[in-house]
Amino acid sequence: MITSVFKKSTPLNYSLVVILMLVFFFIYQFQEISWVKSLISISEKISLLIVVLGSMLITNFVVKKNGLSKDNGYTIFFYLLLSLFFPSALNNPNVLLANFFVLLALRRLLSLQSLKSSKEKIFDASLWILLASLFQFWCILFLILVFISIIFHVAGDYRNWILPFIALFAIATLFLLVSLMFNIDVITFFQNRAAVDFRINYFTNNYQNGALSIYVAVALFFVVSLLLTLSNRPLLLHSSYKKIVAYFFIGIIVFLISPNKSNDLLLFTVAPLAIMGSSHIEFSQNKLNNEIVYGVLILCSLFTFFSQL
Repeated sequence: MITSVFKKSTPLNYSLVVILMLVFFFIYQFQEISWVKSLISISEKISLLIVVLGSMLITNFVVKKNGLSKDNGYTIFFYLLLSLFFPSALNNPNVLLANFFVLLALRRLLSLQSLKSSKEKIFDASLWILLASLFQFWCILFLILVFISIIFHVAGDYRNWILPFIALFAIATLFLLVSLMFNIDVITFFQNRAAVDFRINYFTNNYQNGALSIYVAVALFFVVSLLLTLSNRPLLLHSSYKKIVAYFFIGIIVFLISPNKSNDLLLFTVAPLAIMGSSHIEFSQNKLNNEIVYGVLILCSLFTFFSQL
């Protein structure tokens, strides 16, 4: 039944997912309602909501534009369900903005396969990733994905290898100008953000621990499913799927090494997992299996979301 609802991409499907995201977003926000008394706070919440919806729609656009998904609503629904594992991320502007910018970079990198305007795409993707690193420093590791994309498609031109460093120089120059204008201490700004901390002892309750454990199990299922079936998928899409897998593992590394660790940081893995989940549903011909996958994921998402309120 669930797979039948999202089997076709229709305005009704998009509206349903957007409405559900609105509902869950405001359920979390209305735990504490003092922000409704301030226009500035209301504006901030609306801005966060726009970023959340924008990230979800960019992910959906990426899979459609690059042929990673057929004309259905699986990806956008998976993105919603996986986001519910970490409700506190809905109130974390740094992570939300960094994730949004990295997704914009992914959009450019996946489109490199067309070999059109490759230099502009590499430069743009590098800029978006470096901009994301200003909000969450270790997002700078997503530059690895830029170099992976260069290797896959345009390794022969040495100028492509230089472009990320030009982007780095541009962002660094702009950041220094802004820091001088607003008296930002650059050393202090990066001192804590650039630290490395492998400890995973941030849980404030058992429900956060449970959410992480369930999410890891879901992630393993989708990643293993994609890797085992990759050889049976269209050869044209292999490089794109490999970039999605690399994106996921870089997101895991960002989570593992970042200081001030929380489940929020796993938001960087939601988009690639949503794409892998959608791919699993499309590739599998067993309708009962697909219904079970969706049913279990819905139950896990709702349980982890409401248990952490």
